[in-house]
Amino acid sequence: MTKLGLIDLEILFLGIKNNGSFNEKDIENSELKRLGVGRILDSLASLKDRKLLTLNNDGTFSITDLAKYTLWSEQIPTSVKILRLLEIKSFDIETISNFLRKPEDELIEEIEKLRKKQLVLMSPLRQESRLVKMYEILPEGVEEIKKIEEFGLDSNFEENTKRRFLN
Repeated sequence: MTKLGLIDLEILFLGIKNNGSFNEKDIENSELKRLGVGRILDSLASLKDRKLLTLNNDGTFSITDLAKYTLWSEQIPTSVKILRLLEIKSFDIETISNFLRKPEDELIEEIEKLRKKQLVLMSPLRQESRLVKMYEILPEGVEEIKKIEEFGLDSNFEENTKRRFLN
């Protein structure tokens, strides 16, 4: 899998929200405008070079199947998507839910399984006089992602994790 940065994630997510494509007006009307033209253009070029975006004849951008497969494919287990997302940056459950386009209650269950396997860490963070649970990937979670990328999903994510804790 191609490593994604936070800006890459935000650009790809803009396309996902817009049914797979977006244009400069969509970027202008999004939070991405805070980055400035240079950083946006650099990121778009990088995503295009990595075959995660295509430039259409009408000037719009389309998200490739490879990009969709990374975080938004139904073929990928939710637990793997969560680990891939947390590999980019630590997030709270609301943000994870937003990026993965899944309900929070479904994700909480998966995150708890990952926590019990010691692949993800939850840290309370005080924001605006309330506590927010922030989730981050642990080194063991990064190793699990590497194994999945090396051996594929057929190697069965759950079995690999069970084996690791039983040995």
